[in-house]
Amino acid sequence: MTNVFEYVPPQGEIPILYVDEHIVVLNKPSGLLSVPGRDPAHRDSLQTRVQERFAQATTVHRLDMDTSGIVIMALHKEAHRHLSRQFENKCCTKTYVCLVDGLVEADCGSVDLPLRCDWPNRPLQMVDHELGKKALTHWKVLERLVDRTRLELHPVTGRSHQLRVHCLSMGHPILGDRFYADEQAVTKEKRLCLHAQALRIFHPVLQDELFFECPSEF
Repeated sequence: MTNVFEYVPPQGEIPILYVDEHIVVLNKPSGLLSVPGRDPAHRDSLQTRVQERFAQATTVHRLDMDTSGIVIMALHKEAHRHLSRQFENKCCTKTYVCLVDGLVEADCGSVDLPLRCDWPNRPLQMVDHELGKKALTHWKVLERLVDRTRLELHPVTGRSHQLRVHCLSMGHPILGDRFYADEQAVTKEKRLCLHAQALRIFHPVLQDELFFECPSEF
């Protein structure tokens, strides 16, 4: 059975972190779709809002609706092709931060668990060692608080819900995760505490290495 939630996107301007004639880099708020859904009620998205100002803007990569943080969009076809290849070939470096439930004992580690869609409960994902696609996440502890831990996450692959499921597999679901966390962990925060904090990538035309960083609000 598909999980359905009422879509109430946040209002207000989308912060622009960088823009030139080739790319635009934005800080997507939690609760906003990256691209419009099929239902007309889900048309409001990062893509449609950005296209109101930059009509030629196209989506190169996405963040989950509840995940906030850095998204880069292309402003012409050549830039889109170049950026897409970087994501496909893992030439870019993505850094996330999150708050997970409980205290993580180790200081760092990796989760290497293959994932696939849990079709009866889509869009949920699940670990499947036979049919799943490779998914690898490196992590380290940034801070231990009373009842939670702040982690830095480095996904090597980009599977759907990868960071959520990998944190859950550690026994520490992300706070506010209405898909995978238990009621206690969900209600500790009003939003999913997962944020795409940094992105290192090569400029699609100038070839310079670019680094963008945007701190989380949690």
